[in-house]
Amino acid sequence: MTTDNTTKVDREINANLEVVRPDDLRLEKFLPYRLSVLSNRVSNAIAQAYGARFDLTIPAWRVMAILGRFPNLSAADLVEQTAMDKVAISRAVSILLKNDYITRSEDLADRRRQVLNLSELGRDVYERIVPLAQQYENDLMGSLSDEERKQLDSIIEKLMSRAQDWANRGLMD
Repeated sequence: MTTDNTTKVDREINANLEVVRPDDLRLEKFLPYRLSVLSNRVSNAIAQAYGARFDLTIPAWRVMAILGRFPNLSAADLVEQTAMDKVAISRAVSILLKNDYITRSEDLADRRRQVLNLSELGRDVYERIVPLAQQYENDLMGSLSDEERKQLDSIIEKLMSRAQDWANRGLMD
């Protein structure tokens, strides 16, 4: 069942498809590509600071970062929080369990559900990596004025909201 809003968005997307030709794509200016490259460069730089030292992959660190902020999540919750695919989450969780960085236990409120949390060792590693990650963020954001930072935050929130709308309406599949 479509809503008026979904129909309007679908019409807008389809109208744009008729105007844009494949030859018109300038990858270096294509926002999804640029965001992906930026994310990869920042993640890889931070990973160099913690990867070998703590035997962590980027996806494993992302899981730890989420669990450090939001404990008692299931693997499905992690997929939702990170927008990562189930396989990547599953691999990261397996690595973290093997390294004793996280624990898995039965949810007391719903025994069918398994929840994940940082272990004591995982919490220690998390607390050692967070300052490193924040230093990289501060350095990156240091190239922006206070006003630009506010604008960037606002723009990112709008783009994330729009992308979430796509996902909610099944436009991402």
